[in-house]
Amino acid sequence: MSDQSKINKLIRENGYLIADGATGTNLFAMGLESGYPPELWNLEKPENVAKNHKSFIDAGSDIILTNSFGANKFRLKLHNAQDETYIINYSAAEIANNVAKKSNREIIIAGSIGPSGELIAPLGDLSEEDAINGFSEQIKGLVDGGVDLLWIETMSAEEELNCAIKAGKQFDIPMICTYSFDTHGKSMMGLEPKDLTRVAESYYPAVIGYGANCGIGAAELIGTMICLEKERKNKSMFLVAKSNCGIPEFIDGDIKYTGTPELMAKYAGLAKAIGVDIIGGCCGTKAEHIEAMSNILMNNFKPRINTGLITKELGGMSKGNTSLIEKYLNPKKNKEYLIQETKHRRRKRNT
Repeated sequence: MSDQSKINKLIRENGYLIADGATGTNLFAMGLESGYPPELWNLEKPENVAKNHKSFIDAGSDIILTNSFGANKFRLKLHNAQDETYIINYSAAEIANNVAKKSNREIIIAGSIGPSGELIAPLGDLSEEDAINGFSEQIKGLVDGGVDLLWIETMSAEEELNCAIKAGKQFDIPMICTYSFDTHGKSMMGLEPKDLTRVAESYYPAVIGYGANCGIGAAELIGTMICLEKERKNKSMFLVAKSNCGIPEFIDGDIKYTGTPELMAKYAGLAKAIGVDIIGGCCGTKAEHIEAMSNILMNNFKPRINTGLITKELGGMSKGNTSLIEKYLNPKKNKEYLIQETKHRRRKRNT
């Protein structure tokens, strides 16, 4: 069975799949020091990486992401580890596979690929060719290590997403890609959900799904998923939601996420009701959150989704995001959105 057939089969059988939660948050709890790259633990402390994977599988995850988010040569160079790019990624996939094989369920291994940390020309100094080559080196390690698919995540620039996808297309393996949408429902580079939809769907069938991860909380991310679902034209492609576990706060000198298992369960239920196919957590999400999400997703319910319900269940959203949602739901009634956009652009020009 091909890797794409495998994920199609599982979603067809279950109606949805549960992804995992955070990597960094949980490795920090095991002693990873702030500022130290978690990817190096694939070589130094593989047992801790494996423990994190197992905790999510035990909690109900059907998909686990490899510990390779920042394992491209550009980011590893900051720690003089760029020459170990291949082996770090190979080990990330191998660790995840070894854990999955011990499960009594079929588990999908997704090779996590995060941003390069560089700006691609013409905005920055990194050429498209060098970016593609850098991602290719990372991907080769993941593919040789046995991942089922590539998970290109937390992107904010179209140029970089294109480079990562082009690198992935050199290998016969399906891809999923996600942007991180922040305040006002846009990526750091000002891209809307429709921009991700346009790019991702243009690469089908190499790219089999797309969505949102990280961001600034479950309410905002659910708002983004409404927009993506409304904009999606290719219904054969999967929608993916992987929200942060609430909002980060500084407590006693450490970053803590405010999301409770109950909040993340509500988020998962709303995501499923919208029509999201793959639901997981991002920063701050622990095994207990995934377990709560898994439990609620077993229930069949179809609440009528609106911004009032989202804010009631998950907390507030920015006015920019609610206006953006309104634009996608009611494209002929977007006068207020256009006015706000004009004001926002004027402020940016004046700063």
